[in-house]
Amino acid sequence: MLYGIAAATSALLLAALLAALLRLLALRLGVVERRRARAVPLLGGVAVVAVTAFVAGVGDWTDVAPLGSAAGRLLAAGIGVGVLGLVADLWPPPALVRVPLQAAVVTGAAALTVPYDELGPVVGVVAVGWIALATHAFTSLDHADGVMGTVAVVTAFALSGCAAAEVMDGLAALLSVLAAALTGFLMHNWPPARIVPGRCGALFVGFVLTSAAVLVHAGRAAGSSVGAGFALTAVATADAVLVLVSRRRAGRPLLRGAPDHLVHRLRRLGVTPQGAAVVVGVTGFAGALVGMLIDMGWVSATAALWVAGGVGVAVLALLRIPTYGGRHVPAYGSRLTVKPQVGARVQAHLRVSKR
Repeated sequence: MLYGIAAATSALLLAALLAALLRLLALRLGVVERRRARAVPLLGGVAVVAVTAFVAGVGDWTDVAPLGSAAGRLLAAGIGVGVLGLVADLWPPPALVRVPLQAAVVTGAAALTVPYDELGPVVGVVAVGWIALATHAFTSLDHADGVMGTVAVVTAFALSGCAAAEVMDGLAALLSVLAAALTGFLMHNWPPARIVPGRCGALFVGFVLTSAAVLVHAGRAAGSSVGAGFALTAVATADAVLVLVSRRRAGRPLLRGAPDHLVHRLRRLGVTPQGAAVVVGVTGFAGALVGMLIDMGWVSATAALWVAGGVGVAVLALLRIPTYGGRHVPAYGSRLTVKPQVGARVQAHLRVSKR
């Protein structure tokens, strides 16, 4: 108990401090991206990955909170996925190269973490595919300030409770540390963000959460596993479905970024950036709560049908909001490749924009 409190506090404070330091480094190196016409530093994901690995690793090394083989493999695979995201942040490749490479690496990492002895080979392969798809859907939530971090915090806390209920102490400790690190990072990522997670943080967080969901529900009844997994990732699923359907109907390339995500549509309704993050976070909390209640057996798996119905209604309603014409809403997450020598000019621009 005392270690859990100390670990969570340490992860929160270290993530907040490291994110502030990495913000200065990103500005100096010119590693930024454009969000609503603002140049925002990347490298925030490095703080989340490093702090999670360090705090969880110390607990495992001192044998105070051993991770165990399953959680240890998950953390190692997640770090590898995060490194891939960091490379993409520093040297952004074209989408036609990045997406297949990302899918291949995430699929390979997922294949190393799925418990085939409990799921069986066929279901295990399905789980690997779901992790790859859900990770990509989760990373797409990083299209606006504070959204991915807020949803990830509530999901990590819910999954930590599920893991604790299954007596998976190592996984519960890892998820608790991740939730605390994300909370510290949100101190700088809340809109208007002073630093963003980038693909490094988004890939790491999405992979760890979706893989943890598979580990927690492996060996359980198919209905409760599927229902809980869907509820825990309902927001990411809704955003992915919304974008895919919207671009398909408009005849737009699926890999071309556009202001057609959840928060973009909420903004068109007049919701503030802070309000949009709160709305999405509360929705994520509701889905995570239903998933945790299903996992603990307090409600039946059919409760996930209510979540699915809510997702369907939300998607249909949001599809009616025009996104590709009319008033322009700048796309989030557009990468800016800025050379190190102009980093000082980026920093000066940010200082002027604050006045």
